[in-house]
Amino acid sequence: MTRDGVLFLLRLTPPHSSFQLEIDALRFWDGRGTVLLFENDSDAGAMLLERLETTETLASAPLIDAVPVIARLMRRLAVPANDSDVPSTADVVEARAGMLGADWERLVKPFDRTILAQTLKIAQDLRATPRNDAVNGDLHFDQILAGRREPWLAVDPVLLRGDIEYDLAQILWTRLDEMNDDDEILFHFETVVREAQLDRERAGKWALYRSVDYWL
Repeated sequence: MTRDGVLFLLRLTPPHSSFQLEIDALRFWDGRGTVLLFENDSDAGAMLLERLETTETLASAPLIDAVPVIARLMRRLAVPANDSDVPSTADVVEARAGMLGADWERLVKPFDRTILAQTLKIAQDLRATPRNDAVNGDLHFDQILAGRREPWLAVDPVLLRGDIEYDLAQILWTRLDEMNDDDEILFHFETVVREAQLDRERAGKWALYRSVDYWL
């Protein structure tokens, strides 16, 4: 749709509980690395957004080019988020870590117990974070679209605060099938750490924890 010659996108979705959270996230970033929100009606499930290239996502770019882009976007989104009402990455671990052991048993022990034990040990550290950086808790290649105002912009963000290393595992697993071996996985891991200026040790902990959580 257009207004005064400017292109917009009208997004309509059945109203649901997380819709307002998405509105809040877009308002928080206000176009810094994300699609711009101009108007919204949460009761109607409607958003008026800036027009992006909806058929061109970062998932269509070669992995060697896409990984540095998404890593730099992680860092660009990491502005201070000091609102205590925003869930933290530590809160996510606190709410979930206690369920991992039961899920592992329920799924008939799908991997070695030592991996589970290491993950639960790591969770003790991840249950706290000294940082309040903004984190997009659902950042992956399919949710980054080509734009006009900036080359690439995130859509459907989930606002968290804390460790931006939280995002790294999902970035890797969403295109894992394109990585040929462990060396290539490690190469892309190191690329994200470098380009997003992450703490490498904490990034490794989050990669293990989130991968096991996703696995279960």
